[in-house]
Amino acid sequence: MGVKERQERERQAVRAAILNAARDLFLSEGYRNVSMRKIAERIEYSPAAIYSYFANKDEIFFTLAEEGYHLLADRGAEVLAGVSDPLDALRRALWAFYEFSKEHPEYFDLMFLDRSVPSLAQDIGRFDFFQATTARGEAAIRALIDRGVFKPTLEPAAALHVLWASLIGPAALRLTGRLAPGENPDALARDILESVLTGFQAGVTSTFNASECPMRAATHTGDVRPAVTDQHHATHP
Repeated sequence: MGVKERQERERQAVRAAILNAARDLFLSEGYRNVSMRKIAERIEYSPAAIYSYFANKDEIFFTLAEEGYHLLADRGAEVLAGVSDPLDALRRALWAFYEFSKEHPEYFDLMFLDRSVPSLAQDIGRFDFFQATTARGEAAIRALIDRGVFKPTLEPAAALHVLWASLIGPAALRLTGRLAPGENPDALARDILESVLTGFQAGVTSTFNASECPMRAATHTGDVRPAVTDQHHATHP
């Protein structure tokens, strides 16, 4: 291995260590309470050293969020491989979003629950790749409308928001331990998902209006809204 290759490998290892430390600290202490100095101390580096990798704490968050949305999209693509029925595809994609909260709680918390993180709109270009996920989710709903499974009064983008938002609730209750002993969050999530899908089939029309934003992918800030996974994160499902 040459000197340049070794230096690059070492640099990538330090970068990964910074991201891992930041992710753990953001999850345990909350984004607002973590400083660049605290991240540096976790990996036993000087604050000046980590500034050569990331300009500030926000850049670290955006990098982690991007990783999270890629994981979410990949998970969706995996579960949808070979699925042709649009209702089955929609259900699987939404469930993949919920499963993402179990498989990657640290990312889910940052992407959907921590109110102190910066808006994704500040660095929206990073998340362009996730627009395809949203488009596939809306296309699945549109196909169900065309087939008469959902009523023509249903607006696909709004319906997608309702669907992914319905699963954030049980995911958050599970992550925060708000359910009583013996109460199954998976059963709650499945009941909610099936209730919403059944409601759409019965003709329930959403009163929510989805805005035309650059990415319908996710964040609780309201500046950028999450998207389903046909996937990513993910979020929507």
